[in-house]
Amino acid sequence: MNFDYNTTRSHLILSEYGRNVQNMVKYICELPTIEERNRYAQAVIDLMGFLNPHLRDVADFKHKLWDHLHIISGYKIDVDSPYPKPLPENENIRPDHIGYPQQRITYKHYGKTVETLIERAREIDDPERKAAMVQSIANFMKMAYVTWNKDNVSDETILKDLHDLSGGNLQLQENVNLNKVEFRPVNPRQNNNNQNQNRRQNNNQNNGNNKNRQNNNQNRQRSNNNNNNNNNNNKQRH
Repeated sequence: MNFDYNTTRSHLILSEYGRNVQNMVKYICELPTIEERNRYAQAVIDLMGFLNPHLRDVADFKHKLWDHLHIISGYKIDVDSPYPKPLPENENIRPDHIGYPQQRITYKHYGKTVETLIERAREIDDPERKAAMVQSIANFMKMAYVTWNKDNVSDETILKDLHDLSGGNLQLQENVNLNKVEFRPVNPRQNNNNQNQNRRQNNNQNNGNNKNRQNNNQNRQRSNNNNNNNNNNNKQRH
């Protein structure tokens, strides 16, 4: 009894289309006439688009499907493609390496943007405009600090970091008050969990208040009934 294992089969070129599509492409390559090959190739292209609907979001996805058809055939299929045929030598071309910036960031929780803003502020000559920009930079630094640190930060810490980053060239008055910033969770699920927890606490509190009201009403009703019974008993005695 012979078993057909994947290890004994031919190499699956593009696994996202499956082996059946690869067998269809192989069958098309063996057809004798160009008319038959074109007709079957168009049917396979439609099937490939159906199997990978995410390609519809790709610009010129039909072109991509025809390129994949040629790749699956090992660049051997002979059909009238509406697009230029891909070349085998371009398959293994690797893109140029993107150089990463090798810039040192003094305080990473502030980022490189703050340092750039500080350099721009140092170049401003107008005192009023310079003071306004320094104020904005300090407020932004406080917001960035709280984003990565749940604890609240004092204005003195922000002013000290601003002084260090600017080399002592930028500073605000000692009595200045920066904008108040509260910590907000970056993860939206965490924010939703906190909101759900607050709703549960409010519901529990409301339920407790409702029970207390019901108990108070029941106690009043019992008290009224007892008073009425006592009054009736007193009347009967007299």
